[in-house]
Amino acid sequence: MNNNRVLVAMSGGLDSSVVAMLLHEQGYEVLGITMKVWDYDYLGDSAPESGCCNLDSINDARTVAVTLGFPHHVLDLRKEFKDLVINDFVAEYMKGRTPNPCILCNTHMKWDALLQKADQLGCQYIATGHYAQISNVNGRYILSKGVDENKDQSYVLWGLSQEKLARTLFPLGGFEKPMIRQMAIQRGYDKIATKRESYDICFIPDNDYRSFLKANVTNLDEIVGEGNFVNSSGKILGKHKGYPFYTIGQRKGLVIAMGEPYYVIKIDAETNTITLGPKHELGGTHAFIKNCNFVKWTEIPKDFLATVKIRYKDKGSKAIVNQIGDYIDIEFLDEVTSIAPGQSAVIYDKEEVVAGGFIYTQMT
Repeated sequence: MNNNRVLVAMSGGLDSSVVAMLLHEQGYEVLGITMKVWDYDYLGDSAPESGCCNLDSINDARTVAVTLGFPHHVLDLRKEFKDLVINDFVAEYMKGRTPNPCILCNTHMKWDALLQKADQLGCQYIATGHYAQISNVNGRYILSKGVDENKDQSYVLWGLSQEKLARTLFPLGGFEKPMIRQMAIQRGYDKIATKRESYDICFIPDNDYRSFLKANVTNLDEIVGEGNFVNSSGKILGKHKGYPFYTIGQRKGLVIAMGEPYYVIKIDAETNTITLGPKHELGGTHAFIKNCNFVKWTEIPKDFLATVKIRYKDKGSKAIVNQIGDYIDIEFLDEVTSIAPGQSAVIYDKEEVVAGGFIYTQMT
């Protein structure tokens, strides 16, 4: 294994291209790899012309590699991605939960595939364009936020094990996004510097997950059918189109007039019932997480005061956290809105990730 050889995940976008440039300039022996995980066939003629996994993106990544003089590989992971990420995404919505596919992809597919390829190519390290940082404190690898608060991606990386963190480089973690763009321009990569940002969910470029579900679940409308909107007292308020088409905290698209804004408070997949209520009913102070990964420590101190994020763009809220068997109990000091089963809660000690897991509203 060559300690100076690094396999760089290259999407063809700005961030990963600058990663390759920086590591090349720092004297690493760089090898590039682009992972093809998805085709946009279900969109037909409206499929995006550029973006993740398209031929243009693969060619852009290869162009950077050729210009800098290092090898570039393409890894076809479409089957693995569908079997793991897509199937889970659909299954979670069919359970009335709200998944975050990026976390599952990072934790259980992308890093595994990259490290396996790195081993084959004799690379000690892999590198990605994520905005996060890794430090080694007394032999334990600690994940922390990137310097750019607006771009920090530590939330979607909580599932990475110690073994994976030990072999990962995040060269962009210490920079802000405008500086990264300027770096590309200074090196003559104006086209890459002006490319659009990647999608929130790479396989749903139009952000219409409802159409995606219909394309991936045969006769979904017939299987689910209409159900009742009810209030917190159980009074029927109207009809909805089927529980998989709604998420906790949703306000738009309810097509129901209540005289004040109403939100999705609860989703019951078994009865195809959706509870609506005013914003004050959306708040909560308690959640459990399981399938946890412990990052900063192997155990969390009792009654630990932490900052907890329950969504990617969440600024975080103060909470007392405790381990209870396989679960972590989170008690927020103040109400937080839209605690959505299926999403992740990530526990921070200042800038450092303590642990993360998937949200449950109660221990099951």
